[in-house]
Amino acid sequence: MSQAAQSAEEPQAQSVGLIIGAVAVTLLLASLGQTIVSTALPTIVSELGGLEHLTWVVIAYLLSSTVVAPIYGKLGDLYGRKIVLQAAIVIFLIGAGLSAFANSMNFLIFARTVQGLGGGGLMVVAMTVVADVIPPRQRGKIQGIFGAVFGVATVVGPLLGGFIVEHLSWHWIFIINLPLGLLALVVIGFALKPKVTRVAHQIDYMGFVLLTAALSAFVLATSLGGNTFPWFSVEIIGMVALSAVAIIAFVWVESRAAEPVLPLQLFRNNTFVVTNSVGFLVGMAMFGSITFLPLYLQIAKGISPTNSAFQLLPMMVGLIGASTLSGFVMSRTGRYKLLPMLASAVLFGGLLLLGMMQLDTPDWQIALYMFVVGVGIGPINSVSVTATQNAVPRELVGVATAGSTLFRQIGGSIGVSVFGAIFSSGLASQLGGTMPTGGGAFNAQAIQSLPEAVRAQVLEGFATALHPVFLTAAAAALLAFGLTFLLREIPLATTLRKEPEAEIEAEENAAAAAVGA
Repeated sequence: MSQAAQSAEEPQAQSVGLIIGAVAVTLLLASLGQTIVSTALPTIVSELGGLEHLTWVVIAYLLSSTVVAPIYGKLGDLYGRKIVLQAAIVIFLIGAGLSAFANSMNFLIFARTVQGLGGGGLMVVAMTVVADVIPPRQRGKIQGIFGAVFGVATVVGPLLGGFIVEHLSWHWIFIINLPLGLLALVVIGFALKPKVTRVAHQIDYMGFVLLTAALSAFVLATSLGGNTFPWFSVEIIGMVALSAVAIIAFVWVESRAAEPVLPLQLFRNNTFVVTNSVGFLVGMAMFGSITFLPLYLQIAKGISPTNSAFQLLPMMVGLIGASTLSGFVMSRTGRYKLLPMLASAVLFGGLLLLGMMQLDTPDWQIALYMFVVGVGIGPINSVSVTATQNAVPRELVGVATAGSTLFRQIGGSIGVSVFGAIFSSGLASQLGGTMPTGGGAFNAQAIQSLPEAVRAQVLEGFATALHPVFLTAAAAALLAFGLTFLLREIPLATTLRKEPEAEIEAEENAAAAAVGA
């Protein structure tokens, strides 16, 4: 190995702890960027106005972060993780700063779009950095811990957002990102080494454009369908058609590109296809559960919004514990196939229990059901990322990791939209015109003001309408369980793979030494 290659590897080995810490902070930033805003939206709208644009504050971040995920993965593979991750952090912080000083809803939506353009890269490149410095066998426990970070952010985000709004102002929700992001930027600049080799690359611009168009149209269709526009409206059908045409064109372009943004060979890799299919289905179940459980607790149980977030803690305890434990199991055994099998089976059971909840179900039972659901969700992401990184060539690790994030986020987007449509349909059929305004003012205060007999009927109808939501999520988990049997397990490697250039150089040096001898 050359002196240059050695100098690139040794500092990385010495600073792995710093890198992992910076990656954890980076992932926390990306996760909080998605969850911290939800509880602050009513306050933001009351100050800036623009109620009709409320959902776009969330959709803007979701859309931009989803679209750029595979692009960041490819750029990291081409130019090295350090420069790409630093760029993502800077873009994220610029978006956070703009959001903090927004003076209109339109400007806030623009700023959240910018923040999402950075946030999508934070998640993908940060997880790929781990693949560069830690062998797959040891990587499992690190990915398990990172899975716990996502779980913490899911609960802490809304709670932190509510606390900041109540005691400071909504602007601080975005300002709090700045010191954390700057810390991660400094540590990454110190600990992570740039890519040593310089190779001329052919950028797949057409692939970037077509993939962006396909994902944008698809995410918009699933986010706006059933909310802003009816599912079978011209707008939604048009976006779905545009997405389908762009995907077909994208596949054609990628099959001919010299360095495709999303190589089609990944879809011939059993591990990539199966783990991402499972991740897609579990993403549907996870985001559907997290979205509708607080609604059930607030409406059916009469719990305040803040307390409903606390009530999700059993789910997060299960998720964090199972994610961390599965990571240690992978590191200890080098095996992983059994983990998604068990997890998806447990998730199916937990969602089935939630689907049978009644108004008189005790709180401790609901907490137990949520704990079981968390245990089922926990191992999926850490197994998916670790197994995929272990199964693909080093030069495709970044884009393969991006694929894991992409499929999970799209699954979540579809899950929330589809489950929302199922719930709305069930609620309409259960209640009809029972609510004084036809259901438009469906909230805890409106329900409490109803006569007792009507209130009991409304609450019963609400609980019944939620049953199909959790049962559909359970069906998705059952399908994921079936797919896990198709996974071909590749034992986790115990050493890091070298860059292709380094491997060639090592072979040439060995050959030269043999000739000299």
